[in-house]
Amino acid sequence: MKVCRILVVDDSLITVRKISQALQDLGHEIAGTALSGEDGLSKYQDLSPDLVTMDITLPGMNGIETVKGIMEIDPTALIIMITSHGQEQMVIDSIDAGAKGYVMKPVKAEILKETIDKVLANYSGYSGFDSGRGGDCD
Repeated sequence: MKVCRILVVDDSLITVRKISQALQDLGHEIAGTALSGEDGLSKYQDLSPDLVTMDITLPGMNGIETVKGIMEIDPTALIIMITSHGQEQMVIDSIDAGAKGYVMKPVKAEILKETIDKVLANYSGYSGFDSGRGGDCD
């Protein structure tokens, strides 16, 4: 399995902890966490993670706006949206903005793993993947 440096963006500290723990249990490294879109955008620039998990509903700059901001900085960014039931149009808008996949809440580790593996395989060229963002998902 490839190990990635992942930025977790969610306005719920409980959800940040749960997702972070699930990612660590899967063998990934948490590059950082953010509780708002603005903080997520700033930390993306500072930390250069391999991948981002992004809540759609965030205070201030929402997840879709944050995806757009990250994609302006790095058009190759790998972002997975974390969404609740009933947010189908927001998921479509997120994908249109540049997100590469999504996971429904409550987040289950096996679904998170499958989604990460799929995103890496489809969007990173996964053979010798080097994002150029400081980490290699080795």
